[in-house]
Amino acid sequence: MRYELRFSGAGGQGLITAGIIMAKAASIYEGIQAVQSQSYGPEARGGASKSEVIISDGPIDYPKVTKCDALLAMTQEACDKYSHDLKEGGVLLTDSEFVPRTPEGNFKRVAFPIMRTAKFDVGREIVANIVALGAMVALTGKVSKENAEKAVLASVPEAFLELNKKAFSMGYEKAMEAQK
Repeated sequence: MRYELRFSGAGGQGLITAGIIMAKAASIYEGIQAVQSQSYGPEARGGASKSEVIISDGPIDYPKVTKCDALLAMTQEACDKYSHDLKEGGVLLTDSEFVPRTPEGNFKRVAFPIMRTAKFDVGREIVANIVALGAMVALTGKVSKENAEKAVLASVPEAFLELNKKAFSMGYEKAMEAQK
């Protein structure tokens, strides 16, 4: 079964890295098909950007998201631009401090302060993408927490392993709490 995820926000927030890590977790550590694509042209300087991941049990014939099963929106601009692609019954994860408005629709909404969590609970705002990744892993269930953590640790510099491990775990836990 094909599952489509989109990580969106402002250029420079590390969302392409988060998508690459999610695809790596699926393909290398879970052993299922995955493909990642991105859009960051002029957006790399701060406009809405996105990273898309397709996860599938079978071949992936088209590598772009057509209708998201799960959408992360780190900014209001990204939410406004990409939420129309969210499937009915899908999951919308937002940063509660930067996305005050979410669209109407029949989908699950989960919000918590992702950037604030990274800055104050983890200790570095720069790992907000990994906090968000942990939350997406928790909300989608498409890759295991253990395999996603392996992909994170294989993707970051050795000096930052503990910081990223903490960020991932914090995002996972916050998403689990926010769902209740």
